[in-house]
Amino acid sequence: MSSIATSFGIEKALEQLGIKEVNPGTSTGNEWFSGAETISSFSPVDGKLIGKVTVTTKEDYEKVMESATAAFKSFRTIPAPQRGEIVRQFGNKLRELKEPLGKLVSYEMGKSLQEGYGEVQEMIDICDFAVGLSRQLNGQTIPSERPGHVMREQWHSLGVVGIISAFNFPVAVWAWNTALAWVCGDVCVWKASEKAPLCSVACQNIIAAVLKENNLPEGISCIINGDYKVGEMMTSDTRIPLVSATGSTRMGRIVGAQVAQRFGKSLLELGGNNAIIITPTADLKVVVPGAVFGAVGTAGQRCTSTRRLIIHESVYNKVRDAIVGAYGQIKIGNPLDENNHVGPLIDKDAVNMYLNAIEKAKAEGGKVLIEGGVVEGEGFESGCYVKPAIIEAENHYEIVQHETFAPILYLMKYSGDVENAIDMQNGVAQGLSSAIMTNEMKEAEKFLSYAGSDCGIANVNIGTSGAEIGGAFGGEKETGGGRESGSDAWKVYMRRQTNTVNYSDELPLAQGIKFDL
Repeated sequence: MSSIATSFGIEKALEQLGIKEVNPGTSTGNEWFSGAETISSFSPVDGKLIGKVTVTTKEDYEKVMESATAAFKSFRTIPAPQRGEIVRQFGNKLRELKEPLGKLVSYEMGKSLQEGYGEVQEMIDICDFAVGLSRQLNGQTIPSERPGHVMREQWHSLGVVGIISAFNFPVAVWAWNTALAWVCGDVCVWKASEKAPLCSVACQNIIAAVLKENNLPEGISCIINGDYKVGEMMTSDTRIPLVSATGSTRMGRIVGAQVAQRFGKSLLELGGNNAIIITPTADLKVVVPGAVFGAVGTAGQRCTSTRRLIIHESVYNKVRDAIVGAYGQIKIGNPLDENNHVGPLIDKDAVNMYLNAIEKAKAEGGKVLIEGGVVEGEGFESGCYVKPAIIEAENHYEIVQHETFAPILYLMKYSGDVENAIDMQNGVAQGLSSAIMTNEMKEAEKFLSYAGSDCGIANVNIGTSGAEIGGAFGGEKETGGGRESGSDAWKVYMRRQTNTVNYSDELPLAQGIKFDL
């Protein structure tokens, strides 16, 4: 273990979470399976090996699915409030282990320690939300046109839910899905990102302890690990009625097509190309921290990261200078050190993607305001640290039209009314998050109207990132259309059933149809 890991207590955290040098990557709860092939997890913080996880074999995947399908048959019969009690206990375990799990998230993924703790807090919050929800999985009564009849709508457990998560939120997105799925009576099979596999082992250790303490069956929570080939086992499996996948638009197209081919359901949370519109009345005290954190937080590796600032020409120079000045105060370095604002990208492939994007923007005519590049020297030996860049650009540039998962911020002007800015914001293929900075009520309401932002998330006077558990999270267009977390997102994890009950002595037909014998 490196000196950085030792000084920040990573060794102790791994011990508390049950992480070893080599970890089985397949589990049905209390039973673990070890394959011959392994995935090595290197920290982007210092480039050091944290541990290894064994890859799921086809044979072990079958054992997982047998266990999960068997568990579902009994788990769905447990009353929903009792399932909520299991989630409550899981949330309490997370409270006890928030510090070590947050450190693992930060060290394995590279986000700041406070963001690592924040991600675990999201897990706790969704558990609290799900516990309350377990007493509110309500259907409805519908008036019938036939006398002596009543119509009802109710919701039933769906089955085995497959979860494919991305490296940038290695634990929270899994919890969004599982907490809701569990209270709905579903069981879950999780394939974590191969770039942060140890987080999945840690989470499985935590929930396995809860299941064992409550004498619940194997298979309620399962993990598998590996590359896209392991994911394909789930997407093509007819025993999995719902696959929830978070990742790139390219990945989503593949997953969506494979699941749809077998008439399964998919919940897709894909790419974002998020913009903040800055109007003439915007307050710079709000604009600067919102835009800067949105652009550089998690080193630009959030699906909700701010990619574009669309600034009215009358305040463009003032806003540009304020943003550039704020970038001069950004501290890049070890994310476990809370004095730093920006940690590393996930790996060197991400670094190359970042460098290529900057060159493409320049080739298309972009003007660099804050030069990017790889940070070198003592403390940056992993080669994954980069400088947040700012580039003046046009919305139609090809590189601007695509999501680059890195801290590159594009600045552009708009003129005239706010409708022009909204057209620019909507003029990309993605539709996840959006924001407007304005003190003009009419502009804010236009932005939020049916003719305004076409994104799943639209904010006023806050940035594009930082979603709360209570609201449904997701986006439109190439973002996939899925919704996770709060509101009525629970319905995707259940199947709807309409019931009609005849409590009369006759059999009238609907629409007044006569069928006399």
